[in-house]
Amino acid sequence: MNSPTPAVLDEEGYLVEPNEWTPEIALELARGEHIELTSVHWDVIQFMRHFQAEHQVAPDARFVIRHLLSAHGLDRNALFTLFPYGYVKQACKIAGMKRPRAWSTG
Repeated sequence: MNSPTPAVLDEEGYLVEPNEWTPEIALELARGEHIELTSVHWDVIQFMRHFQAEHQVAPDARFVIRHLLSAHGLDRNALFTLFPYGYVKQACKIAGMKRPRAWSTG
């Protein structure tokens, strides 16, 4: 059985080619961030990936916060509970996004 080719990451640990993202890569990136992905994490990741596919840009944190509120009744602090070292550092990385250059955290 052939093992999959490992994902190529940049010097900060983000995927060089976001189109190579898979759920298995997400699990590996999450392990590296010491995050155990729950159903809410996966929901956020899928929301982010759908948003990016539709708009060709990673969603700003405020869109993810609105999604958490409407889908789960969770407030803005939930995003930072799910990804304690930051939306860009952890959520974007695990979701397979390139690191945004300028960013609002919501």
